[in-house]
Amino acid sequence: MKILVTGAAGFIGSNLAEKLAKRGDTVIGLDNFNDYYDPAKKRANAARLAAYPTFRLVEEDIRHRQAMFDLFAAEKFDGVAHLAAMAGVRNAVLHPDLYVQVNLNGTQNLMDAARAAGDVQNFVMASTSSVYGNTTQIPFVETDPCDRPLQPYAAAKRAAEMLGHAYHHLYGLNFTAVRFFTVYGPNGRPDMMAYLVAESVAKGTQIPLYDGGQMVRDWTYIDDITDGVVAALDTPLGYEIINLGRGEPTLLKDFVTLIETLGGRPANVIHKPRLAADFVKNEADISKARRLLGYNPQVPVEQGVRRFWEWYESTIHQTSSS
Repeated sequence: MKILVTGAAGFIGSNLAEKLAKRGDTVIGLDNFNDYYDPAKKRANAARLAAYPTFRLVEEDIRHRQAMFDLFAAEKFDGVAHLAAMAGVRNAVLHPDLYVQVNLNGTQNLMDAARAAGDVQNFVMASTSSVYGNTTQIPFVETDPCDRPLQPYAAAKRAAEMLGHAYHHLYGLNFTAVRFFTVYGPNGRPDMMAYLVAESVAKGTQIPLYDGGQMVRDWTYIDDITDGVVAALDTPLGYEIINLGRGEPTLLKDFVTLIETLGGRPANVIHKPRLAADFVKNEADISKARRLLGYNPQVPVEQGVRRFWEWYESTIHQTSSS
């Protein structure tokens, strides 16, 4: 297949693009290399992908509507894995307009371009467990109305899911939204909790620990997430929303302890109250993903954290220490 991966230089996008290239797909990676975090990290991901002959990078912004139409018309994609987004729950509180422009309007540009080109057989969009807000239905199940988002990031993602339904209903676009649950692993973003804790353990960097580490998250290893996205790309379903998590939630403080144990020293944490934008608990019901996609996460948290720490030590800590 010929697949467009948006956000291809990011954490999840680069891992997905690499997985698709390894299996022989033609992959066009799209990224705008914004400065939400150090663009050099994204450039390093893109350089890793450049080693695959079936991968090609396009540097562009999904907000540029005509550029998206031109790209789709020229490339004739079979499938789209739309992972480009403004990420970060807390940053969205400060810049709500940007999150709507990218995560909603940018998504519409891609769907319109796909519709105009007429070649796209399946459109898979990365969504988020944040859409569930503080629902009392635990574990989170896809039938939850998700009509009480806690911040603009979740609101824009939920709006994009609903727009996808309209495009399926009116124009026949196969659209699957995959809701990611607390993804971590090698090449992770430097603002993500696993990376922050590793930096604190290795370098003594002070980091906030909200709510005494009592928040519960369904930590899901990157390889399991990308397996789920590939399965969604390979399985047009009309219109679906599907959770991709592990289904085994872990306290934040216990996750921190796993990294501290591997690093042999405590993280330098400053305790802060939970923010209004944060939910207390997320836990995925993944029965739908198992049934429709054959999704079967393989990496327990302890094993995934060990893999992440080994990557961090060999790639990041040694580089910064030399």
